[in-house]
Parts: sequence; C-alpha cells; structure tokens
Amino acid sequence: MIAVAVALYFVGYHVLFTGLDEAWRFVSAMVFGVLAVYLVAIANDRLKLNILSRLSQQVIIVLVPPLALIFLVLGTIFLGIATPTEGGAMGATGALLLALAKGRLDFKSLKNALDSTTKLSAFVMMILMGARVFSLTFYGINGNVWIEELLTGLPGGEYGFLIVVTIIIFILGCFLDFFEIAFIMVPLLVAPAEALGIDLIWFGIILGLNLQTSFLTPPFGFSLFYLRSVTPVGEWTDKGTGRIMQGVRTLQIYKGIIPIS
Repeated sequence: MIAVAVALYFVGYHVLFTGLDEAWRFVSAMVFGVLAVYLVAIANDRLKLNILSRLSQQVIIVLVPPLALIFLVLGTIFLGIATPTEGGAMGATGALLLALAKGRLDFKSLKNALDSTTKLSAFVMMILMGARVFSLTFYGINGNVWIEELLTGLPGGEYGFLIVVTIIIFILGCFLDFFEIAFIMVPLLVAPAEALGIDLIWFGIILGLNLQTSFLTPPFGFSLFYLRSVTPVGEWTDKGTGRIMQGVRTLQIYKGIIPIS
C-alpha cells in the first residue's frame, strides 16, 4: 500500500495536477495518493474484499485521519499555504469533521469545547491587557531607554548581550508563562538587539528554543504540569492488554527530562 500511495503521488504530480502551482501541486498529489489508499482500506473493511491483511487495514484506517489533521495544521504552514492562525483554524475544522465522521460530535461536546475556548481566550486577553498596561507604564517613565542602554553597554558586544539575555529568559521561563515573557520582555529586547546589529529572526529563534527548554525544567516546568494533568496518579487498567499498570509519580516525570545518552 505504501508503494501504491507513492505511485499515485507521482501520477498526480506529473500527470493529473500539472496545471497547479508548485505547493498546491505537491499537496494535491499527496492527498490523492493517501486518500486512494485510505478508501481501499475502508472498502476492504466494509465489503470484506480480503485484499489487505487485518493489521495493515487497521494501521491505515487508524493512522491516516490523525496524520491528515497534523498535516492540516503544520503541513500547510510549512508549505506557506496558511499562516499559523489560519493553520489553527484548519486544524479545528479538521477535528470537527473527524468527530462528525466518528459519530462523536453532539451538542454537549460542542458546547463544552466552546465554553473551554471562550474561557481560555478570556484569560489570554486579560493577560495581554495587563501586559500592555505594564508596558505603557514602563515606557512612560523611559524604562525602555534604561534597559536599552544597559544591555547595549554589556561587555562582549552582541555575544555578551546574547549570553545575558539567554540566561535571563531561561530563568524567567522557569516561573512565568509564554505570554508574559512574549508581551513584556521580548519588546524590551528588540531595540537593543536591533541596535547591536543582530538578525531579529534568528534572535527570535534563539528565544523560542530557550523558552521551550526552560518550560521543561523544575522548580515549575509548565510542560511538566501539562504532562502531570494527563497521566494517571493511581493504578489503572490497560484496555488493550487488561494489565494493571502502576501510576506515574511526579518525581518520575521530573526524571524524564534528564537527557540520557
């Protein structure tokens, strides 16, 4: 089935969709190949054709929808078809369609999703408004000028600036969420970075990598808290094997962040 999907992709790319732009041509050909294989697996299951083994049939049916959802979000962004905001909207639409196809989309689940989204959006907006008020007050007393003079006067020039900023952002990331750092600290660092001639795109990449690392480190570690919220605390029964599994302790999650060679 992998060979069939690849062959159909080449047929679509070189024959069927030659009139499209490069990005859309690639996407259309790939969707054509994967969709054909998925439909074959569905037909094999419903019509009892016995073309595929049960294992390969289940793998295709189970894997293709989530992979399609991931592609809707990340693939469209990487290909430049959608912005991150549009990619999120496409992912939400794809999730709704998958829930509808599985028969799990009802009014109650839709209402719960809307309630959660509204609360989260309200929390984010309150954080943004608070960050903006703080920034305007800080700018009003020329705090940004003091920060710029302090950071541009560090020994070592741009390298000294990057080292100090990396350490500060890493420490803040252990205690603060992304929004506070992005809307309070980052605007204060842009002007000194630009004055030192640092490429702002690469500066943003360094800050992003630094933040993702700091979110994994104690004493807080927001990503560790997210993992804690979805892992079982006590004993639980594995539905697949029927075995009784032990719960996951917080100390085990903390040990999991240590790199193992």
